[in-house]
Amino acid sequence: MKQEFVDVLVIGAGPSGCVSASYLHNNGTKVKVVEKTKFPRLVVGESLIPRVMDHFDEAGLFPALDAMNFEKKLGARFIRGEEICVFDFSNKFSEGWDWTWQVPRADFDNTLAQEVIRKGIDLEFESEVLDVKFNGSDSITTVKDKDGNIKEIHAKFIIDSSGYGRVLPRLLDLDTPSKLDPHSSIFTHVKDINRPVGEEGTLISFDILETEVWLWVIPFSNGNTSLGVVGPTSFINSLSENKDNAVALKNAIQLSDYYIKRFGGVEFLFEPVKLENYSRSVKKMYGDGFALTGNSSEFLDPVFSSGVAFATESGMLSAKLVHRQLNGEKIDWEVEFTEYMKSGIGVFTTYVKEWYTGNLQTLFFHQPENPDVKRKICAVLAGYVWDQENPFVKKHDSVIKNMAYLLNLEKEQTLKNPE
Repeated sequence: MKQEFVDVLVIGAGPSGCVSASYLHNNGTKVKVVEKTKFPRLVVGESLIPRVMDHFDEAGLFPALDAMNFEKKLGARFIRGEEICVFDFSNKFSEGWDWTWQVPRADFDNTLAQEVIRKGIDLEFESEVLDVKFNGSDSITTVKDKDGNIKEIHAKFIIDSSGYGRVLPRLLDLDTPSKLDPHSSIFTHVKDINRPVGEEGTLISFDILETEVWLWVIPFSNGNTSLGVVGPTSFINSLSENKDNAVALKNAIQLSDYYIKRFGGVEFLFEPVKLENYSRSVKKMYGDGFALTGNSSEFLDPVFSSGVAFATESGMLSAKLVHRQLNGEKIDWEVEFTEYMKSGIGVFTTYVKEWYTGNLQTLFFHQPENPDVKRKICAVLAGYVWDQENPFVKKHDSVIKNMAYLLNLEKEQTLKNPE
């Protein structure tokens, strides 16, 4: 059987895996990437947030991505009937990038992967991980390539960036139920033939159909737009009696007063894809000789587009820690990896939960706007969820709930005493 020897094996060639591999390669580490699928391939997660730009820049991947002229995302719009709330990433509390991209992930991920290959990194497509055995921090991974050939890859460390494939969580029994309620989504792309000119045609929007149900609209620079509906799994399943994803998505579009004219009769470019009960969690995020990054560890909810940001954050951090460890430094993975990542995940978990309770929506649509509150929330939506100077980060577990309570109380009193 063929044997290969590397310092670090990265499983998965998505954004997390490419960031990890590129950083390690740039710092002289022998790294190999194995990817089960063939690129380009369809994947969800097309709306990014500014925090990811730090990671692409640091990994040396930004120039290749920037050359693709993806649609720039300068903020995000939330719609609830006649009410509209727009966040501008240039007007936020925390320092950081003021923009990011809206991307067809097939093109985006392929660009990342080809740039990794161009750098000289060994990236192998259509190679499936069959088994992993650890001896301390050293590992032997059994891989089958597209021709059915079996080989073993010896590594000093594994970074699992396998996303929904969840290779190590599956092989090592690390999966655990998410703390979030079960939600599902259905999405596709359309040729945006009715796209308005100007900002309206390029702005990413979240159209709230009910408190827990919303439609996403993500325009791309190639003239196509991603459409998706998200809600409790029971609601998503009720959109079509025969569980026909196309019928379900068409019915969801019919519920949107804002977008029915633009998308009501537009044909889907591919059969809509359903992601059922998509939230994921794990018992632990690292072990002796491995770390879990991106969706292979935690996935929350698409509402604030945090998926790729957590993927690249954990990918970059794990690569830095591995590099230090391989150079003889003792790493406290619990503190430097798990606790750090969990603090950011905890902030976004609160925001997701309070979105679906309606409390965060109360803050979004309250009039008159409070510019200071909006700037602090905007920093969170931009992905700067480790900034403890921001009270909407530091006190995330109470500030939204308390403010929403006060605003609702004020509204009730105004209705009782209009004078």
